[in-house]
Amino acid sequence: MNFDLTDEQRQIRNTVRAFARDEIAPRAAAYDESGEFPYDLVAGMAELGLFALPFPQSVGGAGGDFLSYCLALEEIARADAAVAITLEAAVSLGISPIVSFGTPEQRERWLPELLAGTKIWAFGLTEPEAGSDAGGTKTRAERRDGEWVINGGKTFITNAGTDISAGVTITAVTGTADGESQISAIAVERGTPGYTQAPKYRKLGWHASDTRELIFADCHVPQVNMIGTEGGGYRQFLQILESGRVAIAALSVGLAQACLDASLSYSVQRRQFGQPIARFQATQFKLADMATQIELSRLMTWRAASAVDAGTSAAPYASMAKLHASEVATARANQAVQIHGGYGFMEESPVARYYRDVKVNEIGEGTSEVQRILIARHLLEDLLPD
Repeated sequence: MNFDLTDEQRQIRNTVRAFARDEIAPRAAAYDESGEFPYDLVAGMAELGLFALPFPQSVGGAGGDFLSYCLALEEIARADAAVAITLEAAVSLGISPIVSFGTPEQRERWLPELLAGTKIWAFGLTEPEAGSDAGGTKTRAERRDGEWVINGGKTFITNAGTDISAGVTITAVTGTADGESQISAIAVERGTPGYTQAPKYRKLGWHASDTRELIFADCHVPQVNMIGTEGGGYRQFLQILESGRVAIAALSVGLAQACLDASLSYSVQRRQFGQPIARFQATQFKLADMATQIELSRLMTWRAASAVDAGTSAAPYASMAKLHASEVATARANQAVQIHGGYGFMEESPVARYYRDVKVNEIGEGTSEVQRILIARHLLEDLLPD
C-alpha cells in the first residue's frame, strides 16, 4: 500500500497551499469580521481551476481525481473555513448533481460558467421539518401545463444569494407511490418569479460564507428542469452527500491543521516561568495528541477519497472520515484555545475564529449522530434480519 501522493497531486496541493497562504490567510480575519462574501478569493480559486478540478474533461472539467480536490480543500480550510465551504458547497453540492444526473442539455446550459467559477450553484435539501430526516421533505412541485409549480422553503442553504449565484437544485415531493412520497430533484434558476432568498443568517461561524433561507411561492420552472429521474431525487441526493461528506472531512482536517499550526507557533513564542511553554510537558502532550489525531483523520479522508476515485461506494468510509475528522477538529480547536490561554479567547487571535468555525462540521451534510447510525447499519447489515 502506497501512501505517497503522485507528482501531480503534490503539485496541486503546493499550488493551492501557496494561494491559501498568500491570498486567503491575510484576508480571513477581515472577511470574518465584515461578513462580506469573498468575491476576489472565489475568483482566485476559479483562476486555479478548483471549481472544475474533480470533474471529467468530457463535461468541461479539469480531469483531476477526487483526492486532489480533497487536498485542495484541506489547504483552503487551513487558511479560512468560510472560503473552503464556499468551494465545497459549489463543487460537491452545486455542480456534482448536474454532472452526475443532468441531461446533456442541462450540462451544456449550466456547467460552463459553474466549472469556470464565474457562477456558483446551490443545493437545497434541508427544511424546517426535514434536517437529518431528509425524507420528510414538505416542499411540493406540481406538474401543470408543462411546468413544475413549486411551493415550500429550504433552510441553511449555502451559496444561493450572492451576486454570482446562478440557481439551486432542490428536492421536492412530486407525487406519491404506494403511499410513499416521491421526491425529485429540480433546478431553479435565480430570478425565476416566485423564488426568493431571505437575508443572510447571523451565524456563529463561517461569517464570510453565504447562508440563507429560500422561499418558493408558486414558482414556475420548465418541466425539463428536473435533474435525473422523477422520484429519484432522494436517492440521488444521498449519493451526492456521500462524496460530500468526504469533502467535509478534508475541510475538517485543514481546519484542525490550522489549529496545530497556530499552537506550535504560539507555544514557542509564549514564555512562562522563564522559558517557552513548548518546553512544558503538559503543552507537549497537547501538541502530540493534536498531531496524531489530525494525521489519523487525514489518512481516513484519503482512504474515503480513494474509494470515490475507484468508482466504488465510499460508505462506510465517508461516514467514518466525516465523523472522526469533524470531531477531531472540534477537539483540536478547543485545545488550541487552551494552549493560547486568555489570548485564545480574544477575537484578534485566529484560534478564536477556528473555534467558532469548527462546530458546524459536526452538523452539516449529516450530523455525527447520523454518521454513527450509518456506520452501525453497515456493520450489522449481514447480522440482523430486516
